[in-house]
Amino acid sequence: MAATADLDTVLGKAVTILRAFRPDDLVLSLAELVRRTGLHKATVHRLAGELVANRLLDRVDGGYRLSGGLFELGMLASLERSLLEMAMPFLQDLYERTHETVHLGVRDGHDVVYVAKIGGHRQAASPSRTGGRIPLHCSAIGKALLANADPDLQREVLAAPLVRRTPHTVVAPGILRAQLTKAVETGVAFEREESALGITCVAAPVFGLDREPVAAISVTGPTSRFRPETQVTAVRAAAAGLGSTIARRDRMR
Repeated sequence: MAATADLDTVLGKAVTILRAFRPDDLVLSLAELVRRTGLHKATVHRLAGELVANRLLDRVDGGYRLSGGLFELGMLASLERSLLEMAMPFLQDLYERTHETVHLGVRDGHDVVYVAKIGGHRQAASPSRTGGRIPLHCSAIGKALLANADPDLQREVLAAPLVRRTPHTVVAPGILRAQLTKAVETGVAFEREESALGITCVAAPVFGLDREPVAAISVTGPTSRFRPETQVTAVRAAAAGLGSTIARRDRMR
């Protein structure tokens, strides 16, 4: 679940302004930022100006947009950057084998955060985006990670309300638990129109040196032509290859 900022601090208020932007937003007016954050207009105006001065926002016609400075900071995130550098050859190979949308994701709380997404001209219209997040229970990557996670985390997720994103989202804890057990047995997890209608997906966990799931790789395609069962071997091989690379790096430390 995404963390919320502390509105009692200046930093928390600034973060709240930045997090007010959604994936489809290009520009937000001052009035809209005030509405979304619940902060006073004068506070938003002052902090937005400071964010502009620090290249975290740009002031443009109609309001504000996120600045390239945020992208630069994001690329310095050491864990995701090193993981992406190691993963990219395997993701590219998997895309060349399948010509379907390939994802790399990590767990953050009860969500999957997508570190990479590769898709060509035929890519499925999935709700995923690099840097975006989706609940663990309704994505193949999320199920692959949750199936191999600490039992306490599994119990926590299964005990919480499971949000229904489509009519096919699994919201019954017993059914989800059975799917997680199957994912451990087979080494892959499936999603069938559970995060968005019209797409299906298969994912495999990536294990580090200590056999902890550090990430997962998936292949996604439209239900009209993609059969995820046919890509089980390919996605497992990509995940195993990345896991071996991570383990070799960790042994050398």
